Amino acid sequence: MTTVISIHSFRGGTGKSNTTSNVAGQLAAMGHRVGVIDTDIQSPGIHVLFGFSDDLDNTLNDYLWGKIAIKDAAHDVTSVIAASATVAPGGALFLVPSSMKAGDIARVLREGYDVGTLNDGFRDLAKDLELDYLLIDTHPGLNEETLLSITISDILLLILRPDRQDFQGTAVTVDIARKLGVPALYLVVNKVPRGVDTADLREQMTAAYASETAAVLPLAEEVVQNASAGLFSLTSPDHDWSEQIRTIALRVTQ
Repeated sequence: MTTVISIHSFRGGTGKSNTTSNVAGQLAAMGHRVGVIDTDIQSPGIHVLFGFSDDLDNTLNDYLWGKIAIKDAAHDVTSVIAASATVAPGGALFLVPSSMKAGDIARVLREGYDVGTLNDGFRDLAKDLELDYLLIDTHPGLNEETLLSITISDILLLILRPDRQDFQGTAVTVDIARKLGVPALYLVVNKVPRGVDTADLREQMTAAYASETAAVLPLAEEVVQNASAGLFSLTSPDHDWSEQIRTIALRVTQ
């Protein structure tokens, strides 16, 4: 049985894709079969973290337009994990990227796509690859695709920064997620400045959203300097940012 995890943020720039890829890498290293699907079709980018160039072929777009099966859009990136960490027996990681080609993005913006086909793709990918976990990197904000992802999720991770706009937008998303009956919802606060009382911040999160805060990720210069050049939690496992990523991975497996 595949556990579906959607990773979402109300606004862009929260570090959602970086968090998604690092959590996925940790799960794979633990010995799980993991799939990541980039449904941020309008502004994709998670593929960069796995070393792909922008002109890659066999993408989610090709599946949505009926050119290939969803399993043929899944790229085995287990070697990326193995290059930086020991992968427990059985561990594997697959990425379904969205296209960065200008023509493909323009077509999506112009024509859209069948959300029902996307839903079928989630199910078929999990079955075909025998996944333990399927992580969905969503488009920021609320749209039809996001609502679908939230609806089918077993776990929803909401990424936010410690600022007022993110707090307000996240409150709307939490309310919608509860109305849709998401079984488990966790908050992840990212880019928290050094010196902030994290215990107090967690109390604020609980009071505001009545939801568990799975992790508080510090604003770390080292992570910023990494600039999407690989999975930081694996290349720098002793960093406190990496420790919080492992906390998220362990939390979603419980």
